[in-house]
Amino acid sequence: MLSAFSSALRTPDLRKKLLFTVAIIALYRLGATLPSPGVSYTNVQACLKLTEQSGNQVLNLLNLFSGGALLQLSVFALGIMPYITASIILQLLTVVIPRLEQLRKEGQSGQAKITQYTRYLTLGLAILQSSAFVALARTGQLFGGLCDQDNPQYQIIPENTGVPMWLTLTVLVMTMTAGTGMVMWLGELVTDRGVGNGMSVLIFTSIAARLPGEGWTIKQTAGTAKFLLVIALVLVIIGLVVFIEQAQRRIPVQYAKRMIGRRMYGGTSTYIPLKVNQAGVVPVIFASSLLYLPQLYLQFFDKNNLKGYQIWIQNWLAAPTSWVYISVYFLLIIFFTYFYVSITFNPTEVAENMKKYGGFVPGIRPGKPTADYLDFILSRITLPGALYLGLISVLPNFFFIWLDQQQYQNFPFGGTAVLIMVGVGLETVKQIESQLMQRNYEGFLR
Repeated sequence: MLSAFSSALRTPDLRKKLLFTVAIIALYRLGATLPSPGVSYTNVQACLKLTEQSGNQVLNLLNLFSGGALLQLSVFALGIMPYITASIILQLLTVVIPRLEQLRKEGQSGQAKITQYTRYLTLGLAILQSSAFVALARTGQLFGGLCDQDNPQYQIIPENTGVPMWLTLTVLVMTMTAGTGMVMWLGELVTDRGVGNGMSVLIFTSIAARLPGEGWTIKQTAGTAKFLLVIALVLVIIGLVVFIEQAQRRIPVQYAKRMIGRRMYGGTSTYIPLKVNQAGVVPVIFASSLLYLPQLYLQFFDKNNLKGYQIWIQNWLAAPTSWVYISVYFLLIIFFTYFYVSITFNPTEVAENMKKYGGFVPGIRPGKPTADYLDFILSRITLPGALYLGLISVLPNFFFIWLDQQQYQNFPFGGTAVLIMVGVGLETVKQIESQLMQRNYEGFLR
Protein backbone atom coordinates (compact mmCIF):
# COMPACT_ATOMS: atom_id res chain seq x y z
CA MET A 1 0.00 0.00 0.00
CA LEU A 2 2.81 2.42 0.90
CA SER A 3 4.59 1.64 -2.37
CA ALA A 4 1.39 2.45 -4.27
CA PHE A 5 1.10 5.85 -2.58
CA SER A 6 4.79 6.63 -3.10
CA SER A 7 4.49 5.75 -6.79
CA ALA A 8 1.34 7.87 -7.06
CA LEU A 9 3.17 10.87 -5.56
CA ARG A 10 5.82 10.56 -8.24
CA THR A 11 3.17 10.68 -10.98
CA PRO A 12 2.17 14.34 -11.65
CA ASP A 13 -1.55 13.89 -12.40
CA LEU A 14 -2.07 11.38 -9.58
CA ARG A 15 -0.20 13.68 -7.21
CA LYS A 16 -2.63 16.47 -8.09
CA LYS A 17 -5.57 14.17 -7.38
CA LEU A 18 -4.13 13.11 -4.01
CA LEU A 19 -3.41 16.70 -2.98
CA PHE A 20 -6.89 17.75 -4.06
CA THR A 21 -8.39 14.94 -1.97
CA VAL A 22 -6.32 15.99 1.06
CA ALA A 23 -7.47 19.62 0.63
CA ILE A 24 -11.13 18.54 0.55
CA ILE A 25 -10.58 16.40 3.67
CA ALA A 26 -9.04 19.39 5.47
CA LEU A 27 -12.00 21.56 4.49
CA TYR A 28 -14.41 18.86 5.69
CA ARG A 29 -12.69 18.60 9.07
CA LEU A 30 -12.76 22.40 9.40
CA GLY A 31 -16.53 22.41 8.91
CA ALA A 32 -16.88 19.54 11.40
CA THR A 33 -15.29 21.66 14.14
CA LEU A 34 -16.92 25.01 13.23
CA PRO A 35 -19.84 25.77 15.63
CA SER A 36 -23.22 26.57 14.13
CA PRO A 37 -24.73 30.02 14.79
CA GLY A 38 -26.73 30.15 18.01
CA VAL A 39 -24.84 27.25 19.66
CA SER A 40 -22.71 27.89 22.75
CA TYR A 41 -19.47 26.04 22.12
CA THR A 42 -18.39 26.48 25.76
CA ASN A 43 -21.62 24.93 27.06
CA VAL A 44 -21.32 22.07 24.55
CA GLN A 45 -17.88 21.24 25.89
CA ALA A 46 -19.22 21.40 29.45
CA CYS A 47 -21.96 18.89 28.54
CA LEU A 48 -19.45 16.61 26.85
CA LYS A 49 -17.29 16.59 29.98
CA LEU A 50 -20.34 16.00 32.16
CA THR A 51 -21.71 13.06 30.25
CA GLU A 52 -18.41 11.79 28.70
CA GLN A 53 -20.37 10.05 25.95
CA SER A 54 -24.02 9.63 25.10
CA GLY A 55 -25.61 6.25 25.81
CA ASN A 56 -27.81 6.45 22.73
CA GLN A 57 -26.74 3.77 20.26
CA VAL A 58 -28.04 5.46 17.10
CA LEU A 59 -26.63 8.84 18.14
CA ASN A 60 -23.32 7.07 18.75
CA LEU A 61 -23.41 5.69 15.22
CA LEU A 62 -24.32 9.06 13.72
CA ASN A 63 -21.67 10.79 15.84
CA LEU A 64 -19.12 8.24 14.63
CA PHE A 65 -19.97 8.93 10.98
CA SER A 66 -19.74 12.69 11.58
CA GLY A 67 -16.35 12.48 13.30
CA GLY A 68 -17.73 13.75 16.60
CA ALA A 69 -19.36 16.78 14.95
CA LEU A 70 -22.93 15.76 15.80
CA LEU A 71 -22.70 16.18 19.56
CA GLN A 72 -21.06 19.56 19.00
CA LEU A 73 -23.82 20.74 16.63
CA SER A 74 -21.22 22.05 14.17
CA VAL A 75 -21.89 23.20 10.61
CA PHE A 76 -21.26 19.65 9.32
CA ALA A 77 -22.99 18.05 12.31
CA LEU A 78 -25.08 15.63 10.24
CA GLY A 79 -22.08 14.56 8.19
CA ILE A 80 -22.77 12.14 5.38
CA MET A 81 -25.42 10.09 7.22
CA PRO A 82 -28.47 11.68 5.47
CA TYR A 83 -26.94 10.78 2.11
CA ILE A 84 -26.30 7.20 3.22
CA THR A 85 -29.87 6.88 4.47
CA ALA A 86 -31.27 8.35 1.24
CA SER A 87 -29.14 6.00 -0.88
CA ILE A 88 -30.33 2.96 1.07
CA ILE A 89 -33.97 4.07 0.82
CA LEU A 90 -33.71 4.60 -2.96
CA GLN A 91 -32.02 1.22 -3.34
CA LEU A 92 -34.81 -0.49 -1.43
CA LEU A 93 -37.52 1.41 -3.31
CA THR A 94 -36.02 0.27 -6.62
CA VAL A 95 -37.37 -3.20 -5.89
CA VAL A 96 -40.98 -2.06 -5.31
CA ILE A 97 -41.31 0.95 -7.67
CA PRO A 98 -41.27 -0.02 -11.38
CA ARG A 99 -40.21 3.47 -12.47
CA LEU A 100 -37.01 3.30 -10.42
CA GLU A 101 -36.34 -0.22 -11.65
CA GLN A 102 -36.67 1.03 -15.22
CA LEU A 103 -34.29 3.93 -14.54
CA ARG A 104 -31.73 1.53 -13.09
CA LYS A 105 -31.80 -0.52 -16.28
CA GLU A 106 -31.32 2.54 -18.53
CA GLY A 107 -27.64 2.76 -17.72
CA GLN A 108 -25.79 6.00 -17.11
CA SER A 109 -28.71 8.35 -17.86
CA GLY A 110 -31.04 6.45 -15.54
CA GLN A 111 -28.40 6.33 -12.80
CA ALA A 112 -27.96 10.11 -13.10
CA LYS A 113 -31.71 10.52 -12.52
CA ILE A 114 -31.61 8.24 -9.46
CA THR A 115 -28.65 10.25 -8.15
CA GLN A 116 -30.71 13.42 -8.55
CA TYR A 117 -33.57 11.87 -6.57
CA THR A 118 -31.05 10.82 -3.91
CA ARG A 119 -29.87 14.42 -3.54
CA TYR A 120 -33.40 15.72 -3.09
CA LEU A 121 -34.19 13.03 -0.54
CA THR A 122 -30.92 13.78 1.26
CA LEU A 123 -31.88 17.42 1.75
CA GLY A 124 -35.34 16.42 2.98
CA LEU A 125 -33.87 13.98 5.48
CA ALA A 126 -31.33 16.62 6.53
CA ILE A 127 -34.15 19.04 7.41
CA LEU A 128 -35.91 16.36 9.48
CA GLN A 129 -32.77 15.16 11.24
CA SER A 130 -31.43 18.64 11.96
CA SER A 131 -34.82 19.67 13.41
CA ALA A 132 -34.83 16.56 15.61
CA PHE A 133 -31.28 17.07 16.86
CA VAL A 134 -31.87 20.77 17.54
CA ALA A 135 -34.98 19.85 19.55
CA LEU A 136 -33.00 17.19 21.47
CA ALA A 137 -30.22 19.69 22.16
CA ARG A 138 -32.62 22.34 23.40
CA THR A 139 -34.28 19.93 25.85
CA GLY A 140 -30.96 18.41 26.97
CA GLN A 141 -31.80 14.91 25.64
CA LEU A 142 -28.92 14.96 23.16
CA PHE A 143 -26.56 14.23 26.06
CA GLY A 144 -28.71 11.64 27.78
CA GLY A 145 -30.80 14.18 29.70
CA LEU A 146 -27.92 15.02 32.07
CA CYS A 147 -27.57 18.63 30.89
CA ASP A 148 -30.06 20.64 32.94
CA GLN A 149 -31.48 23.40 30.75
CA ASP A 150 -32.36 25.43 33.84
CA ASN A 151 -28.62 25.87 34.42
CA PRO A 152 -27.20 28.49 32.01
CA GLN A 153 -23.89 26.60 32.03
CA TYR A 154 -25.50 23.65 30.24
CA GLN A 155 -27.78 25.47 27.80
CA ILE A 156 -26.64 24.28 24.36
CA ILE A 157 -28.79 26.94 22.69
CA PRO A 158 -28.83 29.94 25.08
CA GLU A 159 -32.20 31.64 25.39
CA ASN A 160 -31.43 35.11 26.76
CA THR A 161 -29.47 36.44 23.80
CA GLY A 162 -31.85 39.14 22.55
CA VAL A 163 -32.66 37.15 19.42
CA PRO A 164 -36.08 35.44 19.09
CA MET A 165 -35.73 31.72 19.75
CA TRP A 166 -37.73 30.78 16.64
CA LEU A 167 -35.28 32.73 14.48
CA THR A 168 -32.27 31.09 16.16
CA LEU A 169 -33.70 27.61 15.69
CA THR A 170 -34.61 28.32 12.05
CA VAL A 171 -31.13 29.58 11.23
CA LEU A 172 -29.59 26.61 13.04
CA VAL A 173 -31.67 24.09 11.07
CA MET A 174 -30.93 25.85 7.78
CA THR A 175 -27.19 25.94 8.57
CA MET A 176 -27.02 22.22 9.35
CA THR A 177 -29.07 21.38 6.24
CA ALA A 178 -26.80 23.55 4.07
CA GLY A 179 -23.83 21.83 5.69
CA THR A 180 -25.21 18.47 4.56
CA GLY A 181 -25.55 19.78 1.01
CA MET A 182 -21.97 21.08 1.22
CA VAL A 183 -20.69 17.70 2.41
CA MET A 184 -22.54 15.99 -0.44
CA TRP A 185 -20.93 18.40 -2.92
CA LEU A 186 -17.45 17.86 -1.44
CA GLY A 187 -17.90 14.11 -1.75
CA GLU A 188 -18.85 14.40 -5.41
CA LEU A 189 -15.83 16.63 -6.04
CA VAL A 190 -13.54 13.95 -4.59
CA THR A 191 -15.19 11.31 -6.78
CA ASP A 192 -14.79 13.41 -9.95
CA ARG A 193 -11.41 15.07 -9.39
CA GLY A 194 -9.79 13.17 -6.55
CA VAL A 195 -8.97 9.59 -5.59
CA GLY A 196 -11.54 7.05 -4.43
CA ASN A 197 -15.27 7.31 -3.80
CA GLY A 198 -15.85 10.73 -2.27
CA MET A 199 -18.59 9.76 0.18
CA SER A 200 -16.61 6.76 1.40
CA VAL A 201 -13.45 8.85 1.83
CA LEU A 202 -15.33 11.38 3.97
CA ILE A 203 -16.77 8.61 6.17
CA PHE A 204 -13.26 7.15 6.49
CA THR A 205 -11.98 10.58 7.54
CA SER A 206 -14.71 11.02 10.15
CA ILE A 207 -14.02 7.65 11.77
CA ALA A 208 -10.23 8.05 11.64
CA ALA A 209 -10.49 11.47 13.30
CA ARG A 210 -11.91 9.84 16.45
CA LEU A 211 -9.32 7.08 16.82
CA PRO A 212 -6.55 9.04 18.63
CA GLY A 213 -8.91 10.52 21.23
CA GLU A 214 -10.69 7.24 21.91
CA GLY A 215 -7.38 5.38 22.16
CA TRP A 216 -6.01 7.92 24.62
CA THR A 217 -9.17 7.59 26.73
CA ILE A 218 -8.70 3.82 26.93
CA LYS A 219 -5.05 4.26 27.91
CA GLN A 220 -5.92 6.69 30.70
CA THR A 221 -8.78 4.71 32.19
CA ALA A 222 -7.82 1.08 31.55
CA GLY A 223 -4.04 1.30 31.78
CA THR A 224 -1.16 0.77 29.40
CA ALA A 225 -1.30 -3.06 29.49
CA LYS A 226 -4.94 -3.26 28.41
CA PHE A 227 -4.37 -0.51 25.85
CA LEU A 228 -1.53 -2.47 24.20
CA LEU A 229 -3.62 -5.63 24.26
CA VAL A 230 -6.51 -3.76 22.60
CA ILE A 231 -4.14 -2.52 19.86
CA ALA A 232 -2.92 -6.10 19.27
CA LEU A 233 -6.48 -7.39 19.04
CA VAL A 234 -7.39 -4.58 16.66
CA LEU A 235 -4.54 -5.53 14.32
CA VAL A 236 -5.74 -9.15 14.33
CA ILE A 237 -9.32 -8.02 13.63
CA ILE A 238 -8.18 -5.81 10.74
CA GLY A 239 -6.26 -8.72 9.23
CA LEU A 240 -9.33 -10.97 9.42
CA VAL A 241 -11.56 -8.25 7.96
CA VAL A 242 -9.17 -7.76 5.03
CA PHE A 243 -9.14 -11.51 4.41
CA ILE A 244 -12.94 -11.81 4.41
CA GLU A 245 -13.51 -8.63 2.40
CA GLN A 246 -11.23 -9.94 -0.33
CA ALA A 247 -12.82 -13.40 -0.34
CA GLN A 248 -15.14 -14.21 -3.23
CA ARG A 249 -16.63 -17.16 -5.08
CA ARG A 250 -15.99 -16.93 -8.81
CA ILE A 251 -18.67 -18.49 -11.00
CA PRO A 252 -17.14 -19.33 -14.42
CA VAL A 253 -19.07 -18.05 -17.44
CA GLN A 254 -18.46 -19.09 -21.04
CA TYR A 255 -19.76 -17.02 -23.99
CA ALA A 256 -20.58 -18.84 -27.22
CA LYS A 257 -19.25 -17.59 -30.55
CA ARG A 258 -21.68 -15.58 -32.66
CA MET A 259 -21.51 -14.17 -36.16
CA ILE A 260 -22.74 -10.56 -36.38
CA GLY A 261 -22.34 -9.30 -39.91
CA ARG A 262 -18.90 -10.39 -41.02
CA ARG A 263 -17.35 -10.41 -37.59
CA MET A 264 -17.12 -13.14 -34.97
CA TYR A 265 -18.05 -12.24 -31.40
CA GLY A 266 -17.94 -14.22 -28.17
CA GLY A 267 -15.96 -17.30 -27.39
CA THR A 268 -14.46 -15.71 -24.27
CA SER A 269 -14.38 -16.95 -20.70
CA THR A 270 -15.03 -14.79 -17.66
CA TYR A 271 -16.53 -15.16 -14.20
CA ILE A 272 -19.15 -13.69 -11.86
CA PRO A 273 -17.49 -12.61 -8.57
CA LEU A 274 -19.78 -13.29 -5.61
CA LYS A 275 -18.27 -11.74 -2.48
CA VAL A 276 -18.60 -13.47 0.86
CA ASN A 277 -19.67 -10.12 2.33
CA GLN A 278 -22.10 -9.22 -0.43
CA ALA A 279 -24.16 -6.87 1.78
CA GLY A 280 -21.39 -4.60 3.06
CA VAL A 281 -22.11 -2.66 6.24
CA VAL A 282 -25.81 -1.98 5.54
CA PRO A 283 -27.16 -4.87 7.74
CA VAL A 284 -25.25 -3.45 10.71
CA ILE A 285 -26.88 -0.04 10.22
CA PHE A 286 -30.34 -1.60 9.92
CA ALA A 287 -29.87 -3.73 13.05
CA SER A 288 -28.53 -0.79 15.08
CA SER A 289 -31.48 1.37 14.04
CA LEU A 290 -34.00 -1.32 14.99
CA LEU A 291 -32.39 -1.92 18.39
CA TYR A 292 -32.71 1.78 19.11
CA LEU A 293 -36.50 1.46 19.31
CA PRO A 294 -36.53 0.03 22.90
CA GLN A 295 -34.32 2.91 24.02
CA LEU A 296 -36.59 5.40 22.28
CA TYR A 297 -39.60 3.82 24.00
CA LEU A 298 -38.01 4.21 27.45
CA GLN A 299 -37.32 7.91 26.89
CA PHE A 300 -41.06 8.63 27.16
CA PHE A 301 -41.14 7.43 30.78
CA ASP A 302 -39.61 8.51 34.05
CA LYS A 303 -36.63 6.24 34.72
CA ASN A 304 -37.37 6.28 38.44
CA ASN A 305 -40.95 4.95 38.00
CA LEU A 306 -40.60 2.15 35.46
CA LYS A 307 -42.83 -0.90 35.42
CA GLY A 308 -41.59 -4.49 35.55
CA TYR A 309 -41.34 -5.12 31.81
CA GLN A 310 -39.85 -1.65 31.28
CA ILE A 311 -37.14 -2.42 33.81
CA TRP A 312 -36.45 -5.68 31.94
CA ILE A 313 -36.15 -3.73 28.66
CA GLN A 314 -33.80 -1.24 30.31
CA ASN A 315 -31.58 -3.91 31.89
CA TRP A 316 -31.48 -6.41 29.04
CA LEU A 317 -32.73 -5.10 25.69
CA ALA A 318 -31.27 -1.58 25.97
CA ALA A 319 -27.98 -2.47 27.71
CA PRO A 320 -25.12 -3.12 25.25
CA THR A 321 -23.35 -5.44 27.72
CA SER A 322 -26.31 -7.80 28.30
CA TRP A 323 -26.40 -11.20 26.60
CA VAL A 324 -29.97 -10.54 25.39
CA TYR A 325 -28.89 -7.36 23.60
CA ILE A 326 -25.86 -9.06 22.05
CA SER A 327 -27.89 -12.10 20.92
CA VAL A 328 -30.69 -10.02 19.39
CA TYR A 329 -28.16 -7.74 17.69
CA PHE A 330 -26.33 -10.74 16.23
CA LEU A 331 -29.53 -12.39 14.94
CA LEU A 332 -30.82 -9.14 13.44
CA ILE A 333 -27.59 -8.70 11.49
CA ILE A 334 -27.90 -12.21 10.06
CA PHE A 335 -31.53 -11.57 9.08
CA PHE A 336 -30.82 -8.22 7.42
CA THR A 337 -27.80 -9.67 5.60
CA TYR A 338 -29.99 -12.25 3.87
CA PHE A 339 -32.70 -9.65 3.30
CA TYR A 340 -30.39 -7.07 1.74
CA VAL A 341 -28.56 -9.60 -0.45
CA SER A 342 -31.88 -10.92 -1.73
CA ILE A 343 -33.01 -7.47 -2.91
CA THR A 344 -29.66 -6.30 -4.34
CA PHE A 345 -28.68 -9.42 -6.28
CA ASN A 346 -31.31 -10.94 -8.54
CA PRO A 347 -30.18 -14.37 -9.86
CA THR A 348 -33.05 -14.51 -12.35
CA GLU A 349 -32.07 -11.17 -13.90
CA VAL A 350 -28.40 -12.16 -14.08
CA ALA A 351 -29.28 -15.48 -15.71
CA GLU A 352 -31.51 -13.76 -18.30
CA ASN A 353 -28.79 -11.26 -19.18
CA MET A 354 -26.29 -14.09 -19.61
CA LYS A 355 -28.72 -15.97 -21.85
CA LYS A 356 -29.39 -12.86 -23.93
CA TYR A 357 -25.70 -12.43 -24.77
CA GLY A 358 -24.99 -16.12 -25.26
CA GLY A 359 -23.35 -16.78 -21.90
CA PHE A 360 -23.69 -19.91 -19.81
CA VAL A 361 -22.17 -21.56 -16.77
CA PRO A 362 -20.31 -24.73 -17.83
CA GLY A 363 -22.39 -27.76 -16.93
CA ILE A 364 -25.54 -25.69 -16.21
CA ARG A 365 -28.31 -25.07 -18.72
CA PRO A 366 -29.12 -21.39 -19.47
CA GLY A 367 -32.25 -19.77 -18.05
CA LYS A 368 -33.96 -21.01 -14.90
CA PRO A 369 -31.37 -23.74 -14.08
CA THR A 370 -28.67 -21.06 -14.09
CA ALA A 371 -30.78 -18.81 -11.85
CA ASP A 372 -31.36 -21.71 -9.43
CA TYR A 373 -27.64 -22.48 -9.43
CA LEU A 374 -26.70 -18.85 -8.69
CA ASP A 375 -29.31 -18.69 -5.92
CA PHE A 376 -27.94 -21.92 -4.43
CA ILE A 377 -24.36 -20.61 -4.41
CA LEU A 378 -25.41 -17.20 -3.09
CA SER A 379 -27.41 -18.67 -0.20
CA ARG A 380 -24.40 -20.79 0.81
CA ILE A 381 -21.79 -18.03 0.82
CA THR A 382 -24.14 -15.52 2.48
CA LEU A 383 -24.17 -17.57 5.70
CA PRO A 384 -20.44 -17.16 6.47
CA GLY A 385 -20.73 -13.51 5.40
CA ALA A 386 -23.62 -12.93 7.80
CA LEU A 387 -21.78 -14.70 10.66
CA TYR A 388 -18.71 -12.61 9.92
CA LEU A 389 -20.68 -9.35 10.03
CA GLY A 390 -22.40 -10.40 13.26
CA LEU A 391 -19.18 -11.37 15.03
CA ILE A 392 -17.32 -8.22 13.99
CA SER A 393 -20.25 -6.03 15.02
CA VAL A 394 -20.67 -7.50 18.53
CA LEU A 395 -16.95 -7.37 19.29
CA PRO A 396 -17.20 -3.85 20.79
CA ASN A 397 -19.87 -5.13 23.20
CA PHE A 398 -17.43 -7.72 24.51
CA PHE A 399 -14.84 -4.96 24.82
CA PHE A 400 -17.35 -3.07 27.01
CA ILE A 401 -17.61 -6.09 29.30
CA TRP A 402 -13.88 -6.77 29.36
CA LEU A 403 -12.88 -3.16 30.05
CA ASP A 404 -15.75 -2.88 32.57
CA GLN A 405 -16.45 0.66 31.46
CA GLN A 406 -19.76 1.97 30.13
CA GLN A 407 -18.04 5.00 28.63
CA TYR A 408 -16.72 2.96 25.69
CA GLN A 409 -20.09 2.92 23.96
CA ASN A 410 -18.47 4.91 21.13
CA PHE A 411 -15.67 2.32 20.91
CA PRO A 412 -14.19 2.92 17.44
CA PHE A 413 -11.87 -0.09 17.14
CA GLY A 414 -14.43 -2.69 16.13
CA GLY A 415 -17.72 -3.31 14.40
CA THR A 416 -18.91 -0.73 11.93
CA ALA A 417 -15.80 1.43 12.18
CA VAL A 418 -13.36 -1.32 11.21
CA LEU A 419 -15.63 -2.60 8.42
CA ILE A 420 -15.90 0.85 6.85
CA MET A 421 -12.26 1.85 7.27
CA VAL A 422 -10.87 -1.41 5.86
CA GLY A 423 -13.38 -1.45 2.99
CA VAL A 424 -12.69 2.16 1.99
CA GLY A 425 -8.94 1.67 2.36
CA LEU A 426 -8.93 -1.38 0.10
CA GLU A 427 -11.12 0.32 -2.50
CA THR A 428 -8.94 3.46 -2.59
CA VAL A 429 -5.69 1.52 -2.88
CA LYS A 430 -7.14 -0.61 -5.69
CA GLN A 431 -8.15 2.51 -7.60
CA ILE A 432 -4.68 4.02 -7.19
CA GLU A 433 -3.02 0.78 -8.35
CA SER A 434 -5.31 0.53 -11.38
CA GLN A 435 -4.43 4.08 -12.42
CA LEU A 436 -0.74 3.35 -11.89
CA MET A 437 -0.99 0.28 -14.13
CA GLN A 438 -2.50 2.43 -16.90
CA ARG A 439 0.42 4.86 -16.72
CA ASN A 440 3.27 2.40 -16.05
CA TYR A 441 2.24 -0.50 -18.22
CA GLU A 442 4.91 -3.13 -18.65
CA GLY A 443 4.81 -5.17 -21.84
CA PHE A 444 4.86 -8.92 -22.06
CA LEU A 445 8.53 -8.81 -23.13
CA ARG A 446 10.97 -7.32 -20.66
